[in-house]
Amino acid sequence: MSNTPLDQLCVNTIRTLAIDGIQQANSGHPGLPMGIADGAYVLWTKFLRHNPGNPDWTNRDRFILSAGHGSMLLYSLLHLTGYDLPLEELKQFRQWGSLTPGHPEYGVTPGVEATTGPLGQGFANGVGMAIAEAFLAATFNKPDHTIIDHYTYVIVSDGDLMEGVSHEAASMAGHMKLGKLIYLYDDNYISIDGSTELAFTEDRMKRFESYNWHVQQVDGHDRSAIESAIKTAQTVTDQPSIIACRTTIGYGSPNKANTSGVHGSPLGADEIKLTKEALDWPSQEPFHIPAEALTEFRTAVTQGETLETEWKSALDAYAKAYPTEADQLRQFLSGELPSGWEEALPVFPADAKGMATRAASGKTLNAIAAAIPNFIGGSADLAPSTNTFLNGLPAFANDTFAGRNFHFGVREHGMSSVLNGMALHGGVIPYGATFLVFSDYSRPALRMAAFSHIPAIFVFTHDSIGVGEDGPTHQPVEHLAALRAIPNLTVIRPADANETAQAWKVALEKRNGPTVLILTRQALPTYDRTNMGSADGVAKGAYVLLDSDKVYLDVILIATGSELNLAIGAYAKLTEQGIATRVVSMPSWELFEKQSDSYRNKVLPPNVKARIGIEAACSMGWRQWLGDQGSMIGLDRFGASAPVSKLYEQFGFTTDNIVLRALSVIDKSKR
Repeated sequence: MSNTPLDQLCVNTIRTLAIDGIQQANSGHPGLPMGIADGAYVLWTKFLRHNPGNPDWTNRDRFILSAGHGSMLLYSLLHLTGYDLPLEELKQFRQWGSLTPGHPEYGVTPGVEATTGPLGQGFANGVGMAIAEAFLAATFNKPDHTIIDHYTYVIVSDGDLMEGVSHEAASMAGHMKLGKLIYLYDDNYISIDGSTELAFTEDRMKRFESYNWHVQQVDGHDRSAIESAIKTAQTVTDQPSIIACRTTIGYGSPNKANTSGVHGSPLGADEIKLTKEALDWPSQEPFHIPAEALTEFRTAVTQGETLETEWKSALDAYAKAYPTEADQLRQFLSGELPSGWEEALPVFPADAKGMATRAASGKTLNAIAAAIPNFIGGSADLAPSTNTFLNGLPAFANDTFAGRNFHFGVREHGMSSVLNGMALHGGVIPYGATFLVFSDYSRPALRMAAFSHIPAIFVFTHDSIGVGEDGPTHQPVEHLAALRAIPNLTVIRPADANETAQAWKVALEKRNGPTVLILTRQALPTYDRTNMGSADGVAKGAYVLLDSDKVYLDVILIATGSELNLAIGAYAKLTEQGIATRVVSMPSWELFEKQSDSYRNKVLPPNVKARIGIEAACSMGWRQWLGDQGSMIGLDRFGASAPVSKLYEQFGFTTDNIVLRALSVIDKSKR
């Protein structure tokens, strides 16, 4: 068991490294690392199957510190167990350019599986990782060969359990019976304001029992009890598990333990001295690591090498027995798309009546699904409306983990954060869908996906006042601007069926960040491209759809999505009047911004000052494309409940209004 003097020395090594790093930075959160150190030590040394020499080993257990403010706990463990995180980096905690930022960041620090900090995100990411593991295991494991078999472990805090996203994700995980998911809850009764009795008094474990989780409660400083509880949790295969570890925040600090003051402030030199004395620590020197403790922790290096070597041998045996499946598994895990997959993309014939881009998206993703077998996803209880069901394929359920359709329930935030976890795990290409107006609920997860360069795909339909009679509560106005404000988030609003198919191509090929597709409820014409720019111009963000045959342009009409058809109508009327007009389809600002100056200037010649922007959304940000002399036909107010045609007429989204505005802008540009 885990209560030897060496165990105690190792646990206190974690504690002292954490408080020393925080003290040197004069910034950080010592309370959690000191309090949950016992549980983290037991998990990392007795259970976690990982290889510090290869943090990306496929069949490793995943570990997430959802309570990311306690990051020095994770950094101490990574250094001690032999990851490529030198002690010097711990001494540079929270400093410019270090590998030890204030909260764990995926892609920065070796061994960090997910970016955490906004509480609850890591909780939900863990659910997504467990889903991905379950899907891959159900898809590839055979009765005589178990090739995917690992746990997802997460340390969560009171703050994680208070955040709404954890409720959504916990409910989802319990319903799905994700038995390979084990959480340690740092149950210390303290938050920033003081005792949790101030605001958090429900019986948390009864809540998790109602979610269909396996629940245990232990003394969080009794390592033998923690070890026994994790072993028990591993035997429960039809429920996720949570182990409430009753701990003392700031354990070992004589004057600050069990107070909110130790949550987010360094202990101070005097209190560190007293704490090390109370812990019977052998040295007052900062960052002291006893040799025998380091030797114990570093056994993870050789153990990890052995675990990965054994797994590779098992994979070789699997490949001999099941070569087709092994090739497909390798392709899944590579993150690459199957060769020739793009041939599955549909090409839609010209059709004046056309279809809603949500419908075109549904046809496209179903065509894609046949070519990309690890393309999986669903919606927040809106599959019939978002057209995101994969026809003829089973749903992922507690008895069908190989299913590819997901019923996320009315849990937009949970769905989006779970998608991030699925993508972070690897081996799957996930998507999720809801109405654009509900992207507000998904926004924290979208931000984390963009920040962490996670290639998740988000489908947002019902994209404008085109929602019609449902009214302003369901008509997104400010949402495009809000999404475009997120760095590294690619926003695509296609204008017809073929632009939609090309938007999916862009989304699937982007592997360094998330993509959102913005789709209509109402039908749009499918354009005859014979005398128009090709829809593959979507990949460049903006392209010339229609142009004048005159040498010099008078005006440029720039539109996205459903409003492109209005620009086409205005083009015809302006051309009849002898006005040299260009129509630019601009489905993605972000993609256009990445193009060369020469391409951007070719599409939007700097000398043409008369420009009209047309989008049924707020005008924020459009000035960069329109310049000081351009004009915007947008919607800087909330919508209204009425038929679509009436709304467009009342708000000025008509060809006649575009023509009048164009004539006015041309006149001003010539003064």
